[in-house]
Amino acid sequence: MQRYYFDHNATTPLREEALTAFQAALSSIHGNASSIHHYGQEAKQKLEGARRQVAQLLGAPAKDIVFTSGGTEANNLALFGAVGAGDHVVTTATEHPAVLNPCARLREIGADVTVVEVDGNGVVDPERIARAMRPATKLVSVMHANNETGVVQPVEEIAAIARKCGALMHVDGVQAAGKLPVCVASAGFDLYSVSAHKLNAPKGIGALYVRKDVKLRAQMLGGHHERDRRAGTENVPAAIAFGAAAGWWMGHGAEERARLSGLRDRLTAAVTQAIPDVRINGAGAQRLANTVNLQLDGIEGEAVVIAMDLRGFAISSGSACSSGAVEPSHVLLAMGMSAEQARSSVRISLGVGNTEEQVEALARALAEAVKHLRRISPAYAHV
Repeated sequence: MQRYYFDHNATTPLREEALTAFQAALSSIHGNASSIHHYGQEAKQKLEGARRQVAQLLGAPAKDIVFTSGGTEANNLALFGAVGAGDHVVTTATEHPAVLNPCARLREIGADVTVVEVDGNGVVDPERIARAMRPATKLVSVMHANNETGVVQPVEEIAAIARKCGALMHVDGVQAAGKLPVCVASAGFDLYSVSAHKLNAPKGIGALYVRKDVKLRAQMLGGHHERDRRAGTENVPAAIAFGAAAGWWMGHGAEERARLSGLRDRLTAAVTQAIPDVRINGAGAQRLANTVNLQLDGIEGEAVVIAMDLRGFAISSGSACSSGAVEPSHVLLAMGMSAEQARSSVRISLGVGNTEEQVEALARALAEAVKHLRRISPAYAHV
């Protein structure tokens, strides 16, 4: 059976450029980048080259890029590195758990956290952020683009509010980097998190942009790596592959975003024409070019994911399975949906390698799966 991958917001396949760079580094770059001999300096040179490539993708000075183990660590470093007991944090209800869970821990250690609600499209009103600010506000953390719906937040406007109030602005850019043009310096961001495996590079490597005047408490303690911001011997081969992927997105990002936008629109048109009682979650907001979140009345999203997998298509739902219980997406609930509506939603995320033919085949298979599941669903009102 032919299989097609439509879950690029979860993780992405390696681009050939990243794979080639990764394999070459694994076989030939042996040194520790902190060593002063030839092998160490060779590793250091390659590491700094990768840092420059990632920095270029983000519109940042290379010295402001801190390599981490991924987006989750980057978010944790931003939050725990900047915030302490007595400080106040402002965030939103639709953030990734890699932000919301650290915020919960910050409450436990004596910080205060305000979670601002979003509208029905999943967008936060900057005025709500402004009203949540206090003299003790140390950090505002708002994601650039949502991993489930693709909804883009007005982060530059929010950054201006944070700056006016004397607070730092952290942006979780894990889903946005590459999919949106980013220039952290001109946007006024102080901290920006990215993850390589969302950009067709390996898992286990990410980065945090830290504006030069921002002082963070290191969370990984040991040596003086990454300018004393993150101890531990750097993962040089993965960083090199990350840099190669970042370089590809710098050269081809605009073209790829336009291509994906066309595929997304083609998919949306085909699905809405073929399937009754379907809605696009977040349709009234700016969204990533590659992301479609569908609400399919009367059936469980998990059942749709399984039915599509049996037909050879990998998509996802926004639900999390814990202890055998399927929990509705906190993102969709925050957008005002009922638990039933949230559970009936699925996410399709396009990426490198997807074609018009694959999109048409996906739409046909989804229509067949939905028709079958609704026929046997007691929750769907049969006509």
